[in-house]
Amino acid sequence: MTTVIENNLHSITPLFEEIPVIDLSSLLDGSNEYAVAKNIGDVCENVGFMYIKNHGVPQSLIDRMYQLSQMFFALSLEQKSELDIALSGKTLRGYIKTYAENVNPTVTNDLKECLDLAKDSNGKQPFFGTNPYPKMLPEFKEVYEAYYDHMMVLGRNLVKAIALSLDLPADYFEALQKDPITIQRFLHYPPQTGMISEKEIGVGEHTDYGFLTILSQDSIGGLQVRNRAGEWISAPPIDGTFIVNIGDLVQTFTNDKYISTMHRVINAGDKDRYSMPFFMDLDFDAVVDVVPTCQSDDHPSKYSPYTCGEHKFSRFIDSFPHLSNQR
Repeated sequence: MTTVIENNLHSITPLFEEIPVIDLSSLLDGSNEYAVAKNIGDVCENVGFMYIKNHGVPQSLIDRMYQLSQMFFALSLEQKSELDIALSGKTLRGYIKTYAENVNPTVTNDLKECLDLAKDSNGKQPFFGTNPYPKMLPEFKEVYEAYYDHMMVLGRNLVKAIALSLDLPADYFEALQKDPITIQRFLHYPPQTGMISEKEIGVGEHTDYGFLTILSQDSIGGLQVRNRAGEWISAPPIDGTFIVNIGDLVQTFTNDKYISTMHRVINAGDKDRYSMPFFMDLDFDAVVDVVPTCQSDDHPSKYSPYTCGEHKFSRFIDSFPHLSNQR
């Protein structure tokens, strides 16, 4: 079938330099943290998205995690629905069927299905609790926990770099991330052919709600990022890299110096797309307020302080029907 995409969904396919590739080697080994941090800061200020390479996560682990994710999504709807996210209430763990979450609900139906997991805990606040693992895939839990641990290490290193880029102590955000809200999401996007309009695409345009996102995407592509000129830029996969972007919390912390960038996904083609975004935020009760280095008498704070958990949960209430009674 011929695929026709509405004009407002087209994107520019850039040279890779337009979404920079940053080598994390000297950040992770400590040999030149400040140089990497400066590069990351420049990207956060001017682009909002970056590729990262030499990130320390074994490719074999990434590959196995993809295999298990694809095996999960290949299960019957009845089997997947045993893990339905609505069963977890405010814990927000489990399977999200197609159209059950829409990030831009007044415009777009999201053509995707997801599995959301995090760190197993006994917490009672929203986002904390235990994971519903797929019992039909007994290896899933072990591989997932190893992958999650690597994501946490990588995430903490990137948070340190963001602090350094703002002329703050390297551990500035650590006090706000003792037990942070995290979500490891697994995504499956069915292919779209024929007429494609904004009414139904993989994920509607949105910014991320939290601190930062580390995305692994497969070879299919489909991620689009809106640049500072308002143009949609394709972010094609590059072997051996993750894509990193900052979220709403960093925009607040930096008084709009760093911008949380709009993005969307359109899987226009005849192949299924899979991706694995890791969302790292702050402690539920952590206060989000403009940092000292991003405000002055001439440039006062634009934001009133708020807590991470309240902000993030309010955004999820808008996206998930089973939380409608939480308004």
